[in-house]
Amino acid sequence: MIRIRRLLPLLLAASTAAVTLTGCDAATDTPPADKPPAGSAPGRAASPLDNPDGTAPGLAPLTTAADREAARRLIGDLATGGPGSGSDSGYDRDEFGSAWLDSATGVPLAGNGCDTRNDLLRRDGQEVRLRSGDDCVVETMELADPYAGRDIEFERGPSSSMAVQIDHVVPLSYAWQMGAAAWAEDKRRQLANDPLNLLAVDGPANSSKGDSGPGEWLPPDEEIRCAYGVRFAQVALKYELPVTTADKEALRSQCAA
Repeated sequence: MIRIRRLLPLLLAASTAAVTLTGCDAATDTPPADKPPAGSAPGRAASPLDNPDGTAPGLAPLTTAADREAARRLIGDLATGGPGSGSDSGYDRDEFGSAWLDSATGVPLAGNGCDTRNDLLRRDGQEVRLRSGDDCVVETMELADPYAGRDIEFERGPSSSMAVQIDHVVPLSYAWQMGAAAWAEDKRRQLANDPLNLLAVDGPANSSKGDSGPGEWLPPDEEIRCAYGVRFAQVALKYELPVTTADKEALRSQCAA
């Protein structure tokens, strides 16, 4: 009897190890390292201050005094200016390349075989399920939306896909007016497909934003507005885009102490 009791812990440990190994072996659908991983942790989102290249998911609020001070410094670095003469004419979405190009150069996630929209759904979604036999196309997922502050159940379909949209934080039309009209085409394609400038968000909230700058539109959820301002500033600084004085002040005011 004593010998059997001594063996029981060893048998239980071996059984546990076998279960663990079986679970690891079963995980054969892990995406390649150059594609954003499917999400699984509820409410996951990265602070924009800790995510300077935009490859981490979502947008987390900035709540500490230190973070908000860092946000104000970053926003303070923005150059100001006005729209170029006649810059509101000539804008066309095609000037930034076809939508969701995987072939844009010089930005994270490009060239991985998946279009930009699906890359962003995979980056920001939780409980992501891909189309059977496809390494890219997202069929269903959950989104902790940063703009409206609500959870969205996404399901691909003719009428349901637009419940989640991919927002250009710095709208392409805004960029065009503030200097992108004079850029080389490659740089415009980068801005349009750079994950730093892209967020998966609530469709109606994104539609209400349109091409507005922060002086005219901010996310409905007030808690996220300082983080949104940081992300807007990060994009503008990376691409050397000025913002209007009104937009800079709007951003700075969202991160007041």
